[in-house]
Order: sequence, then C-alpha cells, then structure tokens
Amino acid sequence: MKLVKKRYMIGLLGFAAIAACNKGFLDVVPTDRVSDAAILSDSILFESFVVNRYMGVRLMDKEAEGTPPGFGRGFEYALWSSLTDESVYNNDDNTWLVQRGQLSPENTGIAGTIWKRSYRSIRECNYALANIEQVPMSTARKNRLIAELKFIRAFRYHDLIRNYGGVPLLGDRVYGLNDDMADPALFERQDLGTCITYTLTQLDEAVAGLPADNGSSWALGRATAGAALALKSRLTLYAASPLYHAGSWEQALNAAVAVISLNKYSISQSGYGALFRKASTDNEIIFARYYSVGARHVPMEIANGPNGHGGWGGNVPLQNMVDAYRMTNGKAIDEEGSGYDAQHPYANRDPRFYETILYNGATYRGRALETFVPGGRDSREGPDNWNTSRTGYYLYKFIDEDMPINNPWNIAGLQPWIYFRYAEILLNFAEAANELVGPDATPAGATMSAREALNLIRSRAGVAMPAVAEGMSAAAFRTLLRNERQVELAFEEHRFYDVRRWLIAEETGNVPAYGIEITRNGNTLAYMRKVALDGRHFLPQHYWLPIPREEILASNNQLQQNADY
Repeated sequence: MKLVKKRYMIGLLGFAAIAACNKGFLDVVPTDRVSDAAILSDSILFESFVVNRYMGVRLMDKEAEGTPPGFGRGFEYALWSSLTDESVYNNDDNTWLVQRGQLSPENTGIAGTIWKRSYRSIRECNYALANIEQVPMSTARKNRLIAELKFIRAFRYHDLIRNYGGVPLLGDRVYGLNDDMADPALFERQDLGTCITYTLTQLDEAVAGLPADNGSSWALGRATAGAALALKSRLTLYAASPLYHAGSWEQALNAAVAVISLNKYSISQSGYGALFRKASTDNEIIFARYYSVGARHVPMEIANGPNGHGGWGGNVPLQNMVDAYRMTNGKAIDEEGSGYDAQHPYANRDPRFYETILYNGATYRGRALETFVPGGRDSREGPDNWNTSRTGYYLYKFIDEDMPINNPWNIAGLQPWIYFRYAEILLNFAEAANELVGPDATPAGATMSAREALNLIRSRAGVAMPAVAEGMSAAAFRTLLRNERQVELAFEEHRFYDVRRWLIAEETGNVPAYGIEITRNGNTLAYMRKVALDGRHFLPQHYWLPIPREEILASNNQLQQNADY
C-alpha cells in the first residue's frame, strides 16, 4: 500500500489525526491539532468533529475560498455547471478539458477530487461511529449524532455512485496505517444495485434518528429527517433511470411521496430569484449550507460579474441554456405559434430566465447591460476586457446586488448553497409518476398527478408559467419535464447528472458551446450566434468519470477502472 493511498483513503483531517502515530518518533504534543483522547473524552469536541464532517478538505487550487468545501462544488470559482451545456468558465481552470471530452485517468480537471474527498469523509464517519460509545453524552444526543454520521456517509456514497458507478463499500471498518491493505474490500467495486441498496439502508437508519427540525440557529445546516428523505428521493430517481437501471420507478415515486407527505415543505412564494440570494429558512429549502461573514464562500458578485462593473466574468451562460427557456405562453422558441422574435430574443421569456441570466439590455446595478459592439461597456471593448464574457451573457442566479463587487472579501459571499429544495422533490415525483402511470393519473399512495406537481412549480409567485394542460402523452410530458428540470434547477449541479442518467449526454454534449455576438449599428442590433468554446465533445465512456490513475496505482492495480479509459 503506497502512502498516497493512505493519505486519501484513510487519512483524518489534521486536527483529528491519530496521536499514536507520533509516539516513538518525537515526543512532542502538537499545538495545531486535537488528539483522539481529547475528542473522545469531551462531548463538545466530539460533536464539533461530527459537525465538521459536513465539510471536506481542500484538494485543489481555487477550491474552498474562505471555508472548506462541502458536498459538491457549491460556490467555487468554476461551478459544476461549467462542465455542461449551461455555462463555460471564462478562464478555464481545468474545466475546458471536460467540455472537450479530454478527460483521462491522468487528467481529470476539476472533476478529480471527488474520489479522494468522499473516501476520506467516509473514513472519518466510520472513525466517529466506531468510537462514539466512548464519549460521555446522553443517549438522545448520541443517537442524533449517529444518525447525522450515517446521513453524511450516505451523501458521500451517493456522490461516488453518481460519478463513478459501482464503488468499493467499506462498511463500518476504520482502516488504519497498520491494517492489511490487501483486504479486497478496500478495492473491490460492488455493482450499482448493491451500492444503492447499501446507501438507501443507511438513509433509512438516519431518518429514524434525525429530528424533524433543527432547534437552534447553531444547528442550521445540519441534517434533518427531511434532508435524508430528500437524498433518498434523488438516489432512487437516479437508480430508476436508464443509465443506472438499478431500481424502479415505483421506488422513486414512493421516496418522493415520503417527502411530500411530511407536509412540511412548499414552493416559495417570495420569488424565484430571492430564494438563492439571501440566507433564509424558507419552507422550500430542505437542506442547505449557510455562511457567515467569518466563514463565507467565493464572493459571487466579483467572481461572475460583468467586466463593465469590475467583475471577472466567471461562469458565463451559454446560448444553449438561453434557448432552453420557453416563451411566456409555454411554447419553445422554435415551436409554431411561440411568438419568438429573433430581433428581440429576450422578450416574453419564462420569468425564471430574467432571474438567472444577465443579457444585453438587462438592468443590473442601476444601468442596462451593454454586451454589444462597438462600444458596449460590458463587451470586449469595455474596461477589464480580459474578463469579458465569452458567450455574451453573465450569470445572475445567486448574485446579490446588495453586496459589493469591488473589495467584497470581508462582506460578500453569504448566500446559502441549497443542496435540496422542494421543487426538486416535485420534479422527482413528476418524473417517476409519468413513467409509471402517465401525466394525468394520480398514482396509488399519492395525492396529485405528475402534471399537477409540475403546475405547483410553474405557478410560483413571480413565475406563473401557463399550467400544463391535460391530455399530453407520456413521451411529450417527458420532454416537457426534462426542460422544466433544466430551467428550474439551472446552475444547481443537476444538469451534469441528469443528461447522463437519461442517456442523452451524447446529444447535449456534442453540440457546440454557443454564445451570441451582438453588433450595434445606430439604434439597430444584429444578433449572430458564435462558438464560445471550440471542440466540445462527449464520448460514451464519459457517462462515468475516470478513477484517477494515482488511485489505481496506489491499489497495486487492484482497483478496476471504468470502461474505455
């Protein structure tokens, strides 16, 4: 077993390193970490250790600005959306190779930290579960922490599964430096069904021990029973999907119904955009990561703002994503009778478009955005032109105009990153219900149809898209629902996994990454589509990520690589 494998597979975070490793080498008590003995003898320290498992460790440059990373990319410089047809990252930062289909075990770009971080976190959860009985605390408190650890461990396995497929399952074992690393359990990849069943069992056990609500502001952001059920809904939906083929639509339906039946969550009526810009405990939010001034994330305003305002561009939406937004009458822009006008392409679009994407003419910070040439202040002819959008658009979702762009470092970066919200659950339900009984019938055990679930989302205050009419075929509704997921969940780390599980990534990933070139002549604007990033490409092996080569080598080639890498 090589040291690199030990570091990634069995290492604890620095402050919780095993003190015994130092004995016999240097009899000095380190001052930058807490010993095992201290953690296991102090319930407050132990609970802090558990709470910190909601976070990971920084493994890559430009990762975890301000605070350690959580689950997924979250608020980073390059968002996960910039590996999809939602956006491209202006300055690359190891995203373009994924867009161009150049992923390899030796070069995984920003997608290379999931394996390491997930197994490190699983080992940390196993360590806490193995030792919690030693900690002096009440039974009730202990049971909650056990449930939280099982939720966190399940989340990490879900992240491994959706990126790599079947993976090694370590159970409850805590691997140490002196263990036999020839143990096949450490490297033997289980099939998808086995991995999903194990993870769902962990979630069932977590639900039984988690509270319905977090009772204090200090506990905000910790798992609840609703969060565990939401994760179960997502994972069962994935399992039923064509790529996985390791579950059933009935199982996915029942998991979504379990969340809906809590009667605890609802679609926010405070406005679609507001949900993502201010810290809140809105009833739509099921599970989120919250930030404070002392523990903030990347200030989204400067990282993604227009160059004419001093922003850096960052994750710039693609024309592909812009075209996905329907007209206010519910029709696609290329559908007969839609009313789409190529000379006024941003008029009368789905209201979620205006809350998500900044386009030429959009009002931002007191003036209209100018991405046209010549002379546009937010174009390549404006100030800081090295930060000009490659696509002609800028990201607006998550952006808080009350936060500064200039010198934001001790102020901005306070938006919550939402892991689960009720709209996702309704979309999960609608997809499973449609596959089982079509769009109009109410499935057994449910209180609504797939169509009615979609209409709850589309009738959100400030959105009010036309209700989906009765009588659609299951195939037509499937197309509509996929579009609804694309626009409702835009930039929230869903699109990457949705196009894969639906087995349509060879369609969406082999379309050029388009932008728009707008030329002004007097009062007339001419719109011309352009390629914003050349070479976009998707191959069949890319439905799963490659396991980093260093992990294969560290296992003495016992770990099986995904096909065709």
